[in-house]
Amino acid sequence: MGASAALALFMVLGIVMTRRPLEVALPAAVLAVAVGALLAWRGPQDWRLLAGLAVPVVATAVLGHDQSANLVWMTSCVLAAWTALVTGPRLAGAAWGGLVAVLVTQLALDRGESGWFAWIVGTTFTSVACTFARRLRVTNERLTAAQAELAERSRAEERHRIAGEVHDVIGHALTVSLLHIEGARLAVDDDDPADARERLAEAERLTRHSLEEVRATVGLMRADGDTAPLPDARDLPALVESFRRAGARVELHVSGDLAAAGQARGLAVYRILQEALTNATRHAPGEPVQARVEVIGSEVTLEVLSSGAAAAPALEGSGLRGMRERADSLGGLLTAGPVAQGWCVDARIPR
Repeated sequence: MGASAALALFMVLGIVMTRRPLEVALPAAVLAVAVGALLAWRGPQDWRLLAGLAVPVVATAVLGHDQSANLVWMTSCVLAAWTALVTGPRLAGAAWGGLVAVLVTQLALDRGESGWFAWIVGTTFTSVACTFARRLRVTNERLTAAQAELAERSRAEERHRIAGEVHDVIGHALTVSLLHIEGARLAVDDDDPADARERLAEAERLTRHSLEEVRATVGLMRADGDTAPLPDARDLPALVESFRRAGARVELHVSGDLAAAGQARGLAVYRILQEALTNATRHAPGEPVQARVEVIGSEVTLEVLSSGAAAAPALEGSGLRGMRERADSLGGLLTAGPVAQGWCVDARIPR
């Protein structure tokens, strides 16, 4: 609307300063203002804008003919800015060419008047400046949209990461707690309350520990004001021991220094082993499981072999998919599937 208002202003000044009769100047100016208001209202940004602006150009030539001092020629700058700001460079160049052609024609008809050079330079400068201004605006809009997309993608990835962490923690906690509760029920049936109390206490301890892990995963603060640390490779023996206390037959063999795996790789190895043992305990309860961890050379290797005859799932579940994603995110590789001895999960993560 600003461009149409400026167009109306300079048309009024053109009527005041023109040498044309009022009965010629007034209809031309009114038609130009009406067309400009219509274009501003409809807002075309293609060839229809150029076609419509031809009317104000003709009106300007009528009012300002043989008068380079007539301020109606400011409409050339206004129209150049209008097209350059709302259309692409090609249409803006076409509009500039048409405006300059009108001014050059006036120069050819009135060679003794040097003011036409100023209007040509002013129109050219306005068109170039506004073209760059539009390009800068479009670039800024694209950058803003890209930043918003990256922020949304980051939030989605964070939600996905937290969902994976919570899945692993809750899956492990429920599986092992269920084993303890089942053992406690059997102990009650066998009239062994001491064993039942011990198993229920272990289930309670595991549940509390899992809740702390969930709080740490989602960034909550504990009551003492410190953030609970996430587990790493150094916590693998404690993880295996929690399954043993629940009655699972798990053996862990470690080669190398677990602390050398680092926090990120250590957490990935911990979660992969946690999910692998949870799946083995759920799908092949009572069967022996062999876990091997090597922190040697340029990679961390984890192998979990379950002796149970577990069938390969028809579809890859979220647990197996989560293990693959953990390995992939660190540039590693994870394979899982049936082998001659049962079911094997093999992960290799570079250091």
